[in-house]
Amino acid sequence: MTNQAPILFYDGDCGLCAKVVQWLLRRDRHRRFRYAPLQGTTYAALGVAKPQDLSTMVLLDDRRLHERGDAALAVGRHLGGVWAFAAGVARIVPRAIRDAVYRFVARRRHRWFGHADACRLATPAERELFLN
Repeated sequence: MTNQAPILFYDGDCGLCAKVVQWLLRRDRHRRFRYAPLQGTTYAALGVAKPQDLSTMVLLDDRRLHERGDAALAVGRHLGGVWAFAAGVARIVPRAIRDAVYRFVARRRHRWFGHADACRLATPAERELFLN
């Protein structure tokens, strides 16, 4: 689909999603990922069939568009090292079960983690990683 860096699309209003992005920024030492909100123009401009549900994390990489738990596993694969190993082990769990757990958390994410009203400002080096 793309030979560019993988793009993680996240709910820009979700506190959990903001925490996931911050977690990835700390661990992605090679700056493999780009980040864009599901509500943004980058996601809207994708010329492929894509989920419209904002409770879904989506990763676009050179292989395809990944959703929900598959997106999380693809993120681990791209991070490499222990994260790739953990993603490989987690793939043993059937997709139906992974997605059921994902949907369970997604339905409660605003209640548990709140909204992303005030996010940490990106450093100048991080700003180039964010798309609209």
